[in-house]
Amino acid sequence: MNEYILISDEVRDAVENSRPVVAFETSILTHGLPQPYNVDLSKEVQAIARSMGVVPAATAVIHGKLRVGLTEEEIEFLGRESGVAKAGYRDLGVLMATKGSGGTTVASSIALAEMAGISVFVTGGIGGVHRGATTTFDISADLFMMSKINVATVCAGMKSILDMGLTMEALETLGIPVIGYNTCMLPGFHIRQTAYKLLYEAKDPGDVAKIMISTWGAGIRGGLLLTVPVPPEDETDPALLEDAIDRAVYEANEKGITGKDVTPYILHRLGELTGGATLKANLSLVRNNTRVGCDIAKCYSSLARI
Repeated sequence: MNEYILISDEVRDAVENSRPVVAFETSILTHGLPQPYNVDLSKEVQAIARSMGVVPAATAVIHGKLRVGLTEEEIEFLGRESGVAKAGYRDLGVLMATKGSGGTTVASSIALAEMAGISVFVTGGIGGVHRGATTTFDISADLFMMSKINVATVCAGMKSILDMGLTMEALETLGIPVIGYNTCMLPGFHIRQTAYKLLYEAKDPGDVAKIMISTWGAGIRGGLLLTVPVPPEDETDPALLEDAIDRAVYEANEKGITGKDVTPYILHRLGELTGGATLKANLSLVRNNTRVGCDIAKCYSSLARI
């Protein structure tokens, strides 16, 4: 495409021949999960995708190059090398100019996915409006990028540490449809449902693919957000989770942790405070989202060829 972005031959060939491809973020690899779970899960989701006949396209910045489609060696590098950045959309240009490396967030991953011609993206949970944002104005760039980019994001809802009510309001303001996958209630990342009712529900991957086709076919810009509940056997106890979030948020404030460091810190502490329950849920929901995302990619590629 240009000198700044490298798309793997496997991904390029699949896109050019209208075969199903799913994009994956890598900030979960570099900042979201502890070792060795980070590398193991990243390799596992690629294997899941391939077993379903879908090409996996992990995104990242490696030595100053935007990358779409990574080898296992590159996943190892990102997951184990020290000094790898958390690469949001605003960081891409700086990392390219300085020959840096970074794991891409939701915002930067969907930007790279669109550049490469990929329409389905899978993540664990999206960023959103943080608790206390009425004074801090801490709102993730994920929301703004989703409103501008024609990529469907498959997730388990917004991360549980966020203010879900304000995040839902922001999604509405930005024109991003939030669709429940076999649910009419918003999933809460580590838990299967919250108190927020959804306007739209999709019963199967074909329903989602049809929404993608009709939306973008009409020239309507922007992504859609598909929310998939964590499998019931791996849901975190809601009361335990809320107590842990309150404590972790308090500790982060006391330590003066701000900006892009907040989410990794709190998610790490939640794993400790819940005795590993949130880590178990996180691993499970990413695997589950991968399967759902692959099914959608297959349906979408079939419809797009008609």
